[in-house]
Amino acid sequence: MRQITGVAAIGYEWSMASPVLASENPFATASTLPYGLPDFAAVRVEHLGPALETGMAQQRQEWSEIAAEPAAPTVANTLDALERSGRLLTRAAHVLHTLVGSIGTGDLRALETEMAPRLADHADAFWLDDRIYGRLRTLAESGEATDAETAWVLQRYVRRYERSGILLAEAERARLRELNARITSAQTRFGRRVVQGLEAGAVPAAAAELEGLPASTISALRQAASERGRDGALVTLRLPTAQPIVGQAPHRELRRRVHTASVARGSGADPESDTRALVLDLSRLRAERARLLGFSHHADYVAQGATARTADAVTEMLGRLAGPAVANADREAQALQRALDHDEPGARLQPWDWAFYFDRVRQQQYSFDESGLRPYLELDRVIHDGVFYAAEQLYGITLALRPDLRGYAEGVRVYEVREADGRGLGLFVADFHAREGKRGGAWMHHLVDASGLLGDQAVVVDNLNIARPSPGEPTLLSWDEVITAFHEFGHALHGLFASSRYPSVSGTSVPRDFVEYPSQVNEMWAWHPRVLARFARHHVTGEPMPHAMVERLRASQAFGEGFATTEYLAAALLDQAWHRLGPDDVPAEPHEVEPFEMRELEAYGLAHPLVPPRYRSTYFNHTFGGGYDAGYYSYLWSEVLDADTVDWFRQVAADSGDGGLNRAAGRRFREALLSRGHSQDPLDSYRDLRGRDPIIDPLLRRRGLDS
Repeated sequence: MRQITGVAAIGYEWSMASPVLASENPFATASTLPYGLPDFAAVRVEHLGPALETGMAQQRQEWSEIAAEPAAPTVANTLDALERSGRLLTRAAHVLHTLVGSIGTGDLRALETEMAPRLADHADAFWLDDRIYGRLRTLAESGEATDAETAWVLQRYVRRYERSGILLAEAERARLRELNARITSAQTRFGRRVVQGLEAGAVPAAAAELEGLPASTISALRQAASERGRDGALVTLRLPTAQPIVGQAPHRELRRRVHTASVARGSGADPESDTRALVLDLSRLRAERARLLGFSHHADYVAQGATARTADAVTEMLGRLAGPAVANADREAQALQRALDHDEPGARLQPWDWAFYFDRVRQQQYSFDESGLRPYLELDRVIHDGVFYAAEQLYGITLALRPDLRGYAEGVRVYEVREADGRGLGLFVADFHAREGKRGGAWMHHLVDASGLLGDQAVVVDNLNIARPSPGEPTLLSWDEVITAFHEFGHALHGLFASSRYPSVSGTSVPRDFVEYPSQVNEMWAWHPRVLARFARHHVTGEPMPHAMVERLRASQAFGEGFATTEYLAAALLDQAWHRLGPDDVPAEPHEVEPFEMRELEAYGLAHPLVPPRYRSTYFNHTFGGGYDAGYYSYLWSEVLDADTVDWFRQVAADSGDGGLNRAAGRRFREALLSRGHSQDPLDSYRDLRGRDPIIDPLLRRRGLDS
């Protein structure tokens, strides 16, 4: 009998005499629920450890059989066999990822911490296996692959083996394995501490400080306190620096305390969530790994495997936009200072004033009040009559609630997705509300990847973090939350429409600087008049949002691009700065993290006293929690493609003035982009749609940077 070290209190104990999972474990066989949805009603935390361990053992046995195959390598006995391997591990890992991110209880995080280095070592066992690499390389050079997708996937395997260190000497491989394990563990600890920082940073609000806030906001603040066993009202934090309450609260001291708590996360104010040492460790470990693999720094390693190709191309684009963005932000600040002068003569504008007076100035200039939108933006109507309706108009799909299928937490809903002809396409799992332990932000991920080889259809999950109202009250959204809902569903469509043969290139398994592109395109439909008229209706009366309010919303969008672009560029360039360092260049002590940030922002002209980065290094989960390390630039890189594609919908694919919201346009976009995944070069997919390479001009016009 063997027990996983470090989690004995949870009770994980099982025999590893053979890689067979106990039959009573729900992961022992594939789920019998529709589309392979995991049976969350049967899954307990104690099932996951044994399933992961056994899954790794089974897959290693499968790899050994492939490597020892006496016959010459063929697509069937090598590539297909590899893509079929690890089914148990995949099932269990998808569920662990889901539960850790969306529930995040202590036992789940303990298991994640325990398993992270084991999973990293498991991956290394594959990517440093000379025998499998040799078979794949021989197969790739043999010309046996007669279709384009198979040839492409073989080449991807060979390239990834070489990027993963297969050509290193044995001593260097041993060091690489150690680095990978340490990086994975540090990323896991960083993510856990970011969640702890969100909880520790919550700000209690006195009754007097609630005056002037919308009733729905006050209700949500009181509900947040109640859920955490506290009296009164509590401002819980979301992942980015900017907090929604700062734009709503007339009480300046509350704004200051919330902003201060937000930017202090991870900086040592709360020792349990201090991430500074992890920031330095991860920067140093990644830099050493990149050097070991033959790259000057981690940023170049990442860019070479993406569509950007070089880190210099990334910083050139970001730097090109910095000056115009800051100039726009300065002009915006002048208008906000005048508004503050009206309230408090002689007071100087501070970062915690920006969002509040931004709304004030926008209201004055455009007769626009953000809080006035909320009664027209009720969550269920936005989703069903907005997000789902737009997809139906474009692609002919329908989504129907399946109350018989259980999610993994209260309030999680499961929808069946069907084609226009009634054929089942997959499942969409919706987890829209914030809860204690859930990581901040919004994201999409898979529970099942679509694959022709495996005969699987997609099961995808969208996570938002919308504050839960008091019982019996509606969930009313901000306009930003509406856009986020459309954005994340764009990712979901990318997964649902995947039609590749191989699961490793399915759906959103594309480079990081391409994956945001289809989801950003999907945001455009929130603005479409026909879509907006359906979902933007008063939650009590059902009356549509007044035309004048809609026009003011449209007109006001250009105002604020200076701030939005500057805060984004600051975060993206910090990400690049940490990952352009060599191992010996990383600061030595935690107290040096903040000075390093300031020096780098000043070097790019982005150290704006009123516009902090969207993420400070200490809570920059995208980059130090893993996934977007040296890749946060991807959102803007993808937006170049997005803005160009929006022009295509509105000009090329439009029919009878419909702005591109038609079935023919949707079919073309689905076939050229959404269905392809990484079954070919993603930029070839883009060229297939557009007939040319992307151009940046539409993005510059959108962000007001073309003057």
